Amino acid sequence: MKKIVSFLMLSFIAIAVFAQFQEPVTWNVKFEKLSDTEAEISFVGQIERGWHVYSTDLGDGGPISATFNVDKIVGAKADGTLKPVGKEVSAFDKMFSMQVRYFEKRAQFVQKLTLEGGPYEVTGYLEYGACNDENCLPPTPVEFSFKGEVAAVANATTPATPAEETPAAEVAETPAPANESISGDLWTPVIDKLQSFGTTEVPTDISLWAIFIAGFLGGFVALFTPCVWPIIPMTVSFFLKRNKNDKAKGIRDAWTYGASIVVIYVTLGLAITLIFGASALNALSTNAVFNLLFCLMLVVFAASFFGAFEITLPSKWSNAVDSKAEATTGLLSIFLMAFTLALVSFSCTGPIIGFLLVELGTSGSILAPTIGMLGFAIALALPFTLFALFPTWLKSMPKSGGWMNVIKVTLGFIELAFALKFLSVADLAYGWRILDRETFLAIWIALFALLALYLLGKIKFPHDDDDTKIGVPRFFLALASLSFAIYMVPGLWGAPLKAISAFSPPMSTQDFNLYTNEVHAQFDDYDLGMAYARQHGKPVMLDFTGYGCVNCRKMELAVWTDNRVSDLIKNDYVLITLYVDNKTPLPAPMKVVENGKERTLRTVGDKWSYLQRVKFGANAQPFYVLIDNDGQPLNKSYSYDEDIPAYIDFLETGLENYKK
Repeated sequence: MKKIVSFLMLSFIAIAVFAQFQEPVTWNVKFEKLSDTEAEISFVGQIERGWHVYSTDLGDGGPISATFNVDKIVGAKADGTLKPVGKEVSAFDKMFSMQVRYFEKRAQFVQKLTLEGGPYEVTGYLEYGACNDENCLPPTPVEFSFKGEVAAVANATTPATPAEETPAAEVAETPAPANESISGDLWTPVIDKLQSFGTTEVPTDISLWAIFIAGFLGGFVALFTPCVWPIIPMTVSFFLKRNKNDKAKGIRDAWTYGASIVVIYVTLGLAITLIFGASALNALSTNAVFNLLFCLMLVVFAASFFGAFEITLPSKWSNAVDSKAEATTGLLSIFLMAFTLALVSFSCTGPIIGFLLVELGTSGSILAPTIGMLGFAIALALPFTLFALFPTWLKSMPKSGGWMNVIKVTLGFIELAFALKFLSVADLAYGWRILDRETFLAIWIALFALLALYLLGKIKFPHDDDDTKIGVPRFFLALASLSFAIYMVPGLWGAPLKAISAFSPPMSTQDFNLYTNEVHAQFDDYDLGMAYARQHGKPVMLDFTGYGCVNCRKMELAVWTDNRVSDLIKNDYVLITLYVDNKTPLPAPMKVVENGKERTLRTVGDKWSYLQRVKFGANAQPFYVLIDNDGQPLNKSYSYDEDIPAYIDFLETGLENYKK
């Protein structure tokens, strides 16, 4: 939807200033004395739309778990561990390839305390992790400090006292280092200068136009199946013949028929959204059991398309609707005819609709299923209207025949391929290790090679005719399928295969990997790396990353492996990679002041996260920034975007500015 120009300008300015610095969670910390012997500290966070906060005890190799940490405790002791409160979402996370638990909209954690009597003081912090679809925050502390006094003799009946509240610490605009190791010009904020270069647009979720086009293409494919195509001339002829004395009414009936198809499928999309909701549909699409069932469904439909058996809805359903259509008149009759089409074409349209709804559910948009079904329905309904408007076109319409079965069998191969994608999710969730990357690729290579042989007439299925001639479109489709199969062969030895990175299992599941063209950082310490760069007269590329940052790994695999990119990084820059979730303890905790509040840096990751926040005004990963030997930016920052030419331009512009 278009906005007015002034709103766009204001929005652009706001995004330019605030887009890179993300504070998606606002916390309130509350201390409540339950009795003279018991108390609790509760942390309540309000979460921005699109973000989620991870729960406790998620295990190694996953996102940052919420933890309760104490710096000082006197007159009290922790009673048990930090407990999550409220509704958690449990789902398989594709980013981390594991089952995770997290909160949306609102997160709450509670830590019980035992009071020992007399004065008490508790100082510490909650550490949590948060992610959206593109970025993850570094481990973020929420500090607290409470003190008071209770009776020396425990009294369990003492009423609770009013709660104390402390707001979450705010992010600093300027640093105030209290330790010599993080002082000096290299730590001076450059946020304004960095923004003067402009901002890098962060990719957003799939657009509604892209969703509509995906649905339209799905409907277009369904149109040429044996379940739909033969019905078009029959239906259009029926409308025109029953209104032969009123051609305009026949055209209106055909328009109404097409509109009814649109209404039926859009209603289906709306029903899916209303029943599940966008977030629930997204969670369902990543659920291991659901993916396993959907995989089995696609395999069954593929077998049906190959000719093993026919899948149809109960005939009494379509017969009942058809009889109602004959018994009624007017608009209701036409609508029921359209509904009959939806029922009888289910065997061909069912798997396409199912796949569309599952994939669109992952977009996180509440409108995605509806818009997708709108595109599907328009593609399906359009021929009925066009042929009614131009009935002479019916004479040139391709007749039903063996070519339609070719389309159906081809869809069967494609369904088998996508079935493996859903099986992969379940395989990773349960740790079966039956579908590692090389196994997945081997099956895909075999499937698309067999598809090419089928299209060339070397393989026959039960419903195929004996025509030995191969048409030009069929030949080119076979060529594309065979070429795709050959393209995947190097992946068996570890080639990245960027074109299918969204479908195949992660590279970490591959046992045999010969791929070595990787870029490695020269330094993982900011100060040491800057000293080396100054000594050798080279600019610096800072890579703020995380061990659990999947998009960081995707950038390294898809972008850094490009020869021009890797040459620029290796030869012209000093690469300093800073892991913001590095849990290595600092030799001694560092006290810093952010926005007037004192904070404590306890780990190496805390230190680099602090550097990213105060110097560059950002706290999400991946985050790339080019600086000179004085710590001044050379270009705008760069976030997650697999556009290789844009990344090369980013590096070359920084190099040119360094040489000026």
